[in-house]
Amino acid sequence: MAMLQLENDLQKLTQTARLSNAMEDVDQIINLLTMIREKYAAENNPHETNLELTMLQNPIKVRLDELNKKLRSVHKAQNDFSKSLKTAFGKANGTLPTDHDPMESQTALINRAIAMHLLREGEFGVASTFISEAQPQNDSSRESSHSFTQPSPGTMDSETSPRSPTPADTIITDADWSAFQSQTLQSSFASMYSILSHLRSHNLHPAIEWARRNCTELEARGSNLEFELCKLQFVWLFKGPVVNGLPDTPENGVSGALQYARQNFGRFQSRHLREIQQLSCAMVYSPNLGSSPYRSIFDISLAFDEVASSFTREFCSLLGLSAESPLYVAATAGALALPQLVKYTSKMKAKGTEWTTTNELAFETPLPPSMLYHPIFVCPVSKEKTTDANPPMILPCGHVLARESLQRLAKGSRYKCPYCPTEGVIKDAREIIL
Repeated sequence: MAMLQLENDLQKLTQTARLSNAMEDVDQIINLLTMIREKYAAENNPHETNLELTMLQNPIKVRLDELNKKLRSVHKAQNDFSKSLKTAFGKANGTLPTDHDPMESQTALINRAIAMHLLREGEFGVASTFISEAQPQNDSSRESSHSFTQPSPGTMDSETSPRSPTPADTIITDADWSAFQSQTLQSSFASMYSILSHLRSHNLHPAIEWARRNCTELEARGSNLEFELCKLQFVWLFKGPVVNGLPDTPENGVSGALQYARQNFGRFQSRHLREIQQLSCAMVYSPNLGSSPYRSIFDISLAFDEVASSFTREFCSLLGLSAESPLYVAATAGALALPQLVKYTSKMKAKGTEWTTTNELAFETPLPPSMLYHPIFVCPVSKEKTTDANPPMILPCGHVLARESLQRLAKGSRYKCPYCPTEGVIKDAREIIL
């Protein structure tokens, strides 16, 4: 019942009682006053101005009353939501254990995740302020810290944007705050933010040039990003000026797409010959592409969003970072797990038992596959999960056991594999890092 009330209050807070509604009245009041000020400055007639100000009192009073009404509605919705939160999560039988905070000693890690999230989102000014206030440093070092300047979309074109560093240039592997203040890292995320801004405006050239400069690293990873960008550029030109809004020149439309293919597709023939052939054959159906066998290839309703996600993933991979923000993943996973945690603790309290686990959850929390990062290996001998203290070990014959199981099987320094006739010594076994 409490959770239902909480859901209703949240819906009211996010859908009906919004400050944006009140801002409309504020804008109208400002517009009325600005109009009178400009009219007064143009006519310079005090008598008419006083008359118009007198006539303006009632409309402004009506707007102010409406503004106060909406603000009271927002204030009431916030209070109701706060009370519902306390009712749903503030009771003794619905709270999580507070005697142990597993993140108590990880303040630096949390701050690092927040700083990285802000940088990845292009909030360079906010990131600079947060880093300056969060990092442990004295006054002299605080004064000398770098600041991040957010680039304006379009100010960094393909000629001036810095080359994205390869893993040898910048990899974030520790919690050293100086890494966040490096000019190289700032330039990297500024470049990514600028290129993403161009992609959102359907300008593929900066992303294509970035992929071309980093083609060696991308091909080593098996990435098809450069070809996907060039393919989308071909389709975008193929659509013509009516769709892409580009000038009606020979470089646009079907002729422009054919010219672009001749200039750029040659280097992709060894890996993407079939796709290039399909794009070329579509030229025949250009007058009636919607009814052709190639209509699905030329459906780009989601193509720019998909290629932007691919670009972000590859860009972050070359920096040694995950495609998704760790802060976003942690917050989303926590929100998914919270209702089940509350339900579990409520039942445990009702039964008179207590939460006993400190370093792990007491039950499995279902998460989407995109949020599962840690493979689990169960030893086939002991039937137990491996841990950091008892890691999986691969034998020369290729079979894998837990270290403790291998030690129990060994007689002195030698062992016999339980799954094949191979024998060996323990020192030949190698730990597997999953």
